Amino acid sequence: MPSEPSPDLAHLLSHAERRLIRRLTVLLAEEGCSIEQWRVLSLTADGKGHPMTEIADHALMPAPSLTKLVDRMVADNLVYRRADPGDRRRVLLYLSARGRILHDRAAHRVHAEQARLLAAIDDQGSLATALSLLASALDQQPGPRTGAASPH
Repeated sequence: MPSEPSPDLAHLLSHAERRLIRRLTVLLAEEGCSIEQWRVLSLTADGKGHPMTEIADHALMPAPSLTKLVDRMVADNLVYRRADPGDRRRVLLYLSARGRILHDRAAHRVHAEQARLLAAIDDQGSLATALSLLASALDQQPGPRTGAASPH
């Protein structure tokens, strides 16, 4: 009896991510918010100032694109910049009162959809844990390949 091929993890994750982003894009658009804006709002909602490098990492955006997005968000009075009191050369981003309102409305939609999806697969928190562990494993340097041909 032939064995089942192992699932292509990268394909499964990409497929699920694309569908989830598509669904969240529709939900967030109802609030006038993009996925990228949502990621900035969700990080800055903690009330702590965040440097642009941290926000770029969280928003999954290159720095120049993030700068343009944040410029628009500042113009829309959703966030504001302040010098870091510990290092005046560094700028921190904060959520404005208007940004808080948008964040709260969008968060309600995002969390409701997340709860619905997790209930649909009867997940009790194991998916988030597994994905966090996978991300940590991917951040580690790969070990030596076994069975690989020698480069010599």
